[in-house]
Amino acid sequence: MGNNQRQHPRRAAFIIAEYTLKEGTYRDVIKNISADGLFVKTWRKFVAEESISLKFPLFNFDNMIQVVGKVVRNDHDGFAVTFDEPINGLICKDGRLPEIVHEGDRSSRNSR
Repeated sequence: MGNNQRQHPRRAAFIIAEYTLKEGTYRDVIKNISADGLFVKTWRKFVAEESISLKFPLFNFDNMIQVVGKVVRNDHDGFAVTFDEPINGLICKDGRLPEIVHEGDRSSRNSR
């Protein structure tokens, strides 16, 4: 899935996701995300075209997003997923992506 095949721009992320495949349920970090896919940083490798469901906070920690998709690529540092349906809140308007939550925001949120 090269850059020229992406319909929506990607945004760097650092969000812990819980994901489930037939092998089991795992937790790893989302490295980047767009309306139609994401990349999970991990040492784990999965079969291309395998179904996956993911759950993670996106716009705030109290609002969990659940998406379903398939693994489309494995790299040395993780795997890429394309969603069955895009996340509407991440569809780019005027070339700008909306603000997303990052795990680093948890510490500033907890110190308030």
